[in-house]
Amino acid sequence: MNIARCLETIDRLCSLPFPEEHGWSDVGRGGPGYFVAELGSGTGECGEHTADADDVEAWREAIAQRLDARWGAAPPWGTLTLRVRGGRGEEIPEPWATVGVLADQVHLWQATGTDRWIAVGVSDEDDTDAPRLFAVVTDIDPP
Repeated sequence: MNIARCLETIDRLCSLPFPEEHGWSDVGRGGPGYFVAELGSGTGECGEHTADADDVEAWREAIAQRLDARWGAAPPWGTLTLRVRGGRGEEIPEPWATVGVLADQVHLWQATGTDRWIAVGVSDEDDTDAPRLFAVVTDIDPP
């Protein structure tokens, strides 16, 4: 995984118009008001070796440090309440419903000078899958 490339992807998502319809693109999933992009995983596509969960977490932290320098410190934001509220029948808007399923916590910033939120996390929804580093860029406020 290349940290600079991950940051470039996040920057690109911050400048692209959001899709009008839900679907897939070269950056991942998207829809009105959001993008969800996979930045890398622990399957070997991150570099020359297969990364473990600790490696992917370290990459998330490295990206978070750089984004903290831009937009201020972003302590981890827990997503358990999103799952609980959704389980009770509350409508959780996308992309936040997806974020709640993908990870127990993310780092979350509001990009200075924009109305966009950026979340970076590691998927942990399935122990049988390799951990995946993802970014969300949205103009939908967190619930």
